[in-house]
Amino acid sequence: MPKMKTDKGAAKRVKVTGSGKLRRRHAFLNHILEKKSPKRKRRLGQETDFAPGDAKQVKRLLGM
Repeated sequence: MPKMKTDKGAAKRVKVTGSGKLRRRHAFLNHILEKKSPKRKRRLGQETDFAPGDAKQVKRLLGM
């Protein structure tokens, strides 16, 4: 059987930490920023972990 191919769209959006955890960006920080509070924008600028169910699917996309 051929090798599994990495989903390149997922690979560009996900960072794998040294311990193997998956990190992602928050949504809602690209436009219409004027009405969002500075506190909210700061929080959205930080990376976060995937939900456990999503992490399982993303690992599969990355061939892990």
